Amino acid sequence: MAISKVTIVGAGPSGLLLAIMLAKQHIGVQVLDAGTEPDKNPRAAHYAPSAVYDFARAGVINEINAEGFHPDAVCWREADGTFLAGMKRAENIDHPMVVLPLDRLGPLLCRHLQKNCPTAEILWSHKVIGIEQDETEARVQVETPDGVKMYSGDYVIGADGANSQIRRSLFGNNYPGETLNAQIIATNVYLDFKEKFGFWDSNFIVHPTNWYMAARITNDGLWRVTYGDIPGLSNEDYLERQPQRYEEILPGHPKPGEYKLVSASPYKLQQRCAEKFRVGRFLLMADAAHLCNPFGGMGLTGGFADVGSLYDCLVGIHDGLADESILDKYSNIRQRIWREMIDPISRANFHRLWDEGAIGEREKFFALCNKAWKDENLNRELTMGIHAVRHDFTQYYNKSDGIKAAV
Repeated sequence: MAISKVTIVGAGPSGLLLAIMLAKQHIGVQVLDAGTEPDKNPRAAHYAPSAVYDFARAGVINEINAEGFHPDAVCWREADGTFLAGMKRAENIDHPMVVLPLDRLGPLLCRHLQKNCPTAEILWSHKVIGIEQDETEARVQVETPDGVKMYSGDYVIGADGANSQIRRSLFGNNYPGETLNAQIIATNVYLDFKEKFGFWDSNFIVHPTNWYMAARITNDGLWRVTYGDIPGLSNEDYLERQPQRYEEILPGHPKPGEYKLVSASPYKLQQRCAEKFRVGRFLLMADAAHLCNPFGGMGLTGGFADVGSLYDCLVGIHDGLADESILDKYSNIRQRIWREMIDPISRANFHRLWDEGAIGEREKFFALCNKAWKDENLNRELTMGIHAVRHDFTQYYNKSDGIKAAV
């Protein structure tokens, strides 16, 4: 069955990437978003090789490389800066990690979609308020600037984030998992970590209370600093405490005026996975389907892996190479990958920073990293291991023609 139109709810990077990939297969795509422009909050910026693989399939990797950069290495340090372990960038690999903040990636994908994908459109200020479906199509009821309207598609994709209206319409407030008893504040700041303090492009600081991550995210020296604070305060309290926390934990104990703070955003840490990623003609992906803490970037990495997986499934159906049962495989396999890889690895990444109960695992992990520093083959093997978050759904096609390139 050829797919005439897919409606994607959510114009975040995952929704936009899927829209580009589907539109280049001559599938009609509508992207609906309640906002007026791409999200500008400080969030993830590092895209693993598994994500870069799908950037290449979508034909956007050259634009991303032009605006971003490839980080040199990642390391773990004590609070005084003492080096504990590190891994350098693996050489001679396909699809190396690239860094570009999400608030720059989103507009880039919008521009690419509007320039290169005439079968796709983005509709801003379109808020979904209800859903329905039958055997032939899925529909969403939407508040628009011109009143309430109904939009439909052969399938509707919920890519509308952690508070997904599509997920809540399907399952109510049930989002299985937990909110961790921890609070982080994500900040963007201009501060000379590299030249003045000898930091690498990505640094994790290990300490029972003053743990944080500092990573360069732009070519002009903007850094992402994500740190912990006391749970249970208000967002206003966290923002008021930011200068104090910077002075307590960052190298050189900087005071306001010694750095340029661009943005700050407190948020909770979640480890959650929806009970299904498919209900009839409604499908979930990325944060609408699963959440994890940001340390190590497994949430974003898993979200882009959903995109590639769902693209393979939908194009297989469109080209007559698969029937709709492949979407049940999508749901089951992507859930399994979250349970077996994304959730445990993201938890280990977080606990490694502060949890004294994780010291044994931490020492083994650091020993492996330092061994890989001297062994390029091991370094490449560990780097490429992230591709396990992906899954080749073309193996379930009914024919051996293979999938058409998304370029």
